[in-house]
Amino acid sequence: MRTPKIRVSHSVPQERYEIYVDELYVGYLDYVNETEQVVLTHTVVHDQYSGHGYAAHLVKYVLDDIAKTGKDVVPLCSYVGYYIEQHPEYAAMATEVTR
Repeated sequence: MRTPKIRVSHSVPQERYEIYVDELYVGYLDYVNETEQVVLTHTVVHDQYSGHGYAAHLVKYVLDDIAKTGKDVVPLCSYVGYYIEQHPEYAAMATEVTR
């Protein structure tokens, strides 16, 4: 069985990361970029692609990308919060909304 090609694209103007599998658009993660933190608001993987680990792949990519900036993340998205609970190496990045 062939391994699918997974690619994540970052659209800074849209404040969105998009995930593609074999060039098919399968989902996205929306965020709001703040001065000292990034608020992760919503993760979506279309139903026909759920259950294959694509949401986890997308969230890991996003967290790794944000880690390079030194900013904290606010996991408003419940899936992102769950992912961080399951992967404690990202726990230090998670914070509450600051104003």
